[in-house]
Amino acid sequence: MNHTVQTFFTPASTHRPPNYEMLKEEHEVAALGAPHNPAPPTSTVIHIRSETSVPDHVVWSLFNTLFMNSCCLGFTAFAYSVKSRDRKMVGDLTGAQAYASTAKCLNIWALILGIVMTILLIIIPILILQVYQ
Repeated sequence: MNHTVQTFFTPASTHRPPNYEMLKEEHEVAALGAPHNPAPPTSTVIHIRSETSVPDHVVWSLFNTLFMNSCCLGFTAFAYSVKSRDRKMVGDLTGAQAYASTAKCLNIWALILGIVMTILLIIIPILILQVYQ
C-alpha cells in the first residue's frame, strides 16, 4: 500500500496568500486525522485464466510426413495437427486436445514403423549378401 505524504503550502513557501479551500483542507486533515473505516479492508481477487497450452505436434507430423511416411501415417498425423491448430485458434480447447491426441498417436506409430522399416532395409540386404558369399 502506498502512503503519500501531503505537504501543505503555507504563505512563506509560496509567497502567495492561502486561499479558502487550502485553509479548509488543512483544518479538516488536522481535525479529522487519517480517514477511519470501521469495516476491515476488503480485496477482490480476479482469476485470469492463462491460455492453456495444447501441443498440436505440427513439427513432428511434418517430420514424419517428409521422412517416415510409412502407410501415409505421417500425412494423416499432419492433417490432424493442422485441425488441432485450427481448433485452438477458434478457442475450442477440447476439440484441439482431441485432434492433438490423435495426431500424437499417429506420429508415434509412424515413427515406430519408420524406424522398423529403416532397420529392416539395412539388415535384410546385409543378410542376403552374406548368404551369397
